[in-house]
Amino acid sequence: MKRHQNYEIIWHGRGGQGAVTAAKVFTEAAYYAGFKGVSAKPTYFSERRGAPVSVHTRISLEPIRTFSNVLFPDIAVVLDENLLEMVNVTSNLKAGGLLVINSSKSAHDLHINGPFTIAVSNAYHCSETAGLIVEGNVLVSTSILGPLVAATNFVGIDNVRKAIQHKFRGKPLDRNLKALELAFENTEIVDLQMMSFIAQA
Repeated sequence: MKRHQNYEIIWHGRGGQGAVTAAKVFTEAAYYAGFKGVSAKPTYFSERRGAPVSVHTRISLEPIRTFSNVLFPDIAVVLDENLLEMVNVTSNLKAGGLLVINSSKSAHDLHINGPFTIAVSNAYHCSETAGLIVEGNVLVSTSILGPLVAATNFVGIDNVRKAIQHKFRGKPLDRNLKALELAFENTEIVDLQMMSFIAQA
């Protein structure tokens, strides 16, 4: 995905998975990358662990003056693949946009079609391997950033590392960095629009 003036992102997750943390870390990384306008606005469907939650993020090279929910995202990030059965995460995704999914399945096996790129990584397994577990819950707040930065070039993994280093210390820092690296290195990126074009040729 080429660098533009601004981006709008929706994060889909469940309470306790780290969607809000992921969005905040990413917006801070975007600031380090030169985006001077950043915002992250969570929307809770129910104030309980495990309930669906979405976070609406904007990053811009200029100051942001819009703080409403994102309606037509450039990027949709899905922290729990089971939400694909509950939420139409691609309904308003812009043509040429990016869909990032935490899944143990391949992009092909997810059976998603559309004029966009999909980036898939097993963020859950990467976080579990890194020991990113709190009270029995595996957190994917930083590992989900791996496929996001792997499929884009406007923030960069170094800036994400810097944001993580600003938020965590000691062993939590090491675990979050390891989870990020594992997910980044094990990302599958597929241009679904190009695949559709080839299939029709």
